[in-house]
Amino acid sequence: MAKIYPHHHHHKEEERLYYSGGSMNNNSKRERYTIWMKSLVFHSNGCTVYDSKGDIVYRVDNYDSKGISEVNLMDLKGTVLCTIHKRRVGFGSWDGFRNWSKKEEMTRWFQVKKCSKMAMLKKKNPKIACEMRVGTLHKYSIVSTAGKAPFLFNITNTDGLIVAEVKQKQSWSGVVLGDDVVTLDVEANTDHSLIVAFVMVYGLICGRM
Repeated sequence: MAKIYPHHHHHKEEERLYYSGGSMNNNSKRERYTIWMKSLVFHSNGCTVYDSKGDIVYRVDNYDSKGISEVNLMDLKGTVLCTIHKRRVGFGSWDGFRNWSKKEEMTRWFQVKKCSKMAMLKKKNPKIACEMRVGTLHKYSIVSTAGKAPFLFNITNTDGLIVAEVKQKQSWSGVVLGDDVVTLDVEANTDHSLIVAFVMVYGLICGRM
């Protein structure tokens, strides 16, 4: 079966901002996404992200295996927005890289570290499952909101404010859908692609992709 190969893009101004820890993708409006933990490609692992209008805005396609150590977060056309890579050294450590050109060395955009059970007990909030760093100034945390359902959580910023929430998807009639469909609410003035990348990393950590 033919594969859909990702396309890499390059833009100097975007490159300068992202490499310095800044962002050009801060959305001015709050958005509700639907995440389907399935790939668009038949017999492929991954996930597909729809916006509130029902349009596909992000996708991940793992062609050969589930839980691999590197995936590409793409838009609908296959343009790579971010490459997520699991470190060989350091349990539960992931790096996110912005992609610009195959000929240029990628620079790390963010880091994700899974918190061990021991570390969680030592923290003020024992429900913190992961901690993320963007550059040297910005910190985020994934905070679990359901004991036996690890893929329900909030994402908080440096100030402890909730910037995103992942919860069970419900139909218009209030019926809770299956575990492979969730709702992602992202607050305004937040880089939505960054938040989606965080969700993808946590999906890999939880074995959902």
